[in-house]
Formats: sequence, C-alpha cells, structure tokens
Amino acid sequence: MKHAPKVTLNGSRRYAALRRSLARIGYISDGSVLDRTTLRRARTGYQWTRKVGRKTVTVALSAEQFKAMKKAVQNGRRLRKTLRAMAVLSRQILFANTPDTRRYKPFKIRDLRLI
Repeated sequence: MKHAPKVTLNGSRRYAALRRSLARIGYISDGSVLDRTTLRRARTGYQWTRKVGRKTVTVALSAEQFKAMKKAVQNGRRLRKTLRAMAVLSRQILFANTPDTRRYKPFKIRDLRLI
C-alpha cells in the first residue's frame, strides 16, 4: 500500500524560496515576440502575438517595446512554471502533514499529481 511521500522541512523551504522568487519576477505577459529582422528573408520590425479568445492577435512593436515585451513574456513563462511547482509542493505538504481518512481503496500517488 503506497502513501503520499513524507515531506520534510526541505519541502517547506523550497516552497518559501519559490514564494520569494515570485516577488522578484517583474512585469509579465502572455504570448510570444518575434524579431522579424533576423529571419532568413529579413523584414522590418518586431511583433508580439497572443491568443485572445480563439483568435490570434498580432501587434507591431518598436525596438524598445520588443525588448521590454520579450522580458515580460519570459517572466510570464517563469511565473507559470513557478506556480506549477508550488502547486505540486503544496499537495505534497498538505497530504503529508494533515490526517488522512480511512479509505476502502487507497489512492495512487499519480492521482494527486505529486510526481
């Protein structure tokens, strides 16, 4: 019979470190940016593309906007990755540190998405 893995103090420390990293993230954005001047057939300008509803929306950018938006898109990806890691750690900590119920059929670790 498998149980949720015990989470030690290291799990709590890791969670606290992830929480602190969120405070340093900066501006965030969805989508992607494209430097059209580096394409094989070079074109002028920069683009920011994102999904709005079911439509793809593209916006032309200046060079300065491109640099700022590129950083914001990277930060947005880092934010989503950090949140996923925090969710996994949260489940591990909660299931390891709170009393369990008696189950007729024990749950599987993969059902909790702990791994």
